[in-house]
Amino acid sequence: MDSCCENKAGELAQLRGAQARVLYWVLGINGSMFLIESLAGWLIGSTALLADSLDMFGDATVYALTLYALDRSGRTRAGAALIKGLFMLVFGLAVIAQAIHKSLWGTVPEAGAMGIAGIVALAANAVCFVMLLRYRSADLNMRSTWICSRNDLIANTSVVLAAVAVAITDTLWPDVIVGLAIAALFLHSAWQISTEAIVEWRRTGAEAFEGTAPSQQETAAGSCCESKTSCCD
Repeated sequence: MDSCCENKAGELAQLRGAQARVLYWVLGINGSMFLIESLAGWLIGSTALLADSLDMFGDATVYALTLYALDRSGRTRAGAALIKGLFMLVFGLAVIAQAIHKSLWGTVPEAGAMGIAGIVALAANAVCFVMLLRYRSADLNMRSTWICSRNDLIANTSVVLAAVAVAITDTLWPDVIVGLAIAALFLHSAWQISTEAIVEWRRTGAEAFEGTAPSQQETAAGSCCESKTSCCD
């Protein structure tokens, strides 16, 4: 019995440790790319790049929250996921405001530099996406993190396509349109993650109230630790 439960708890600890290592890596990558893209977007006046850099900053915050909640209760992880959804909402609205400003008073961004920055960001996020792929179904906390990484790939690809369109048309509208599309993606993901987080928050709250919420070790051990007579037969 004890050996069975200890083995399961040990497996959970190893899983959490592997998740933490991946999260530290993607946190570092996204933090670095936020600095690079925000500087490039500001220098060349690209709404799409600035939107993507805000996405990077938001993701770095998301990964930090995921790390914080990794070894905590299901209710804490649900709360962290809800905060991530709120971050996505705020960033989506900020990008919309910036796109409106750009459409009224903006200038045509430098397409070459915009495209290069977009390609570098796409490569960086492809690495993050692959690293997070195996954990996309682990729990709501990791799932919301993977959704952020998936959104990054879509946003980065859109920035590269916008750079090509800007070069062809010599207008700012492809840049503005892609910025708005990225904002729409933020808002959709914010709704998706927040809805799931609220459901999980209520469920874990009800379990805690009834005194039935399982601990981390009990969850890891599963049915093996529920029966003293059948465990490790």
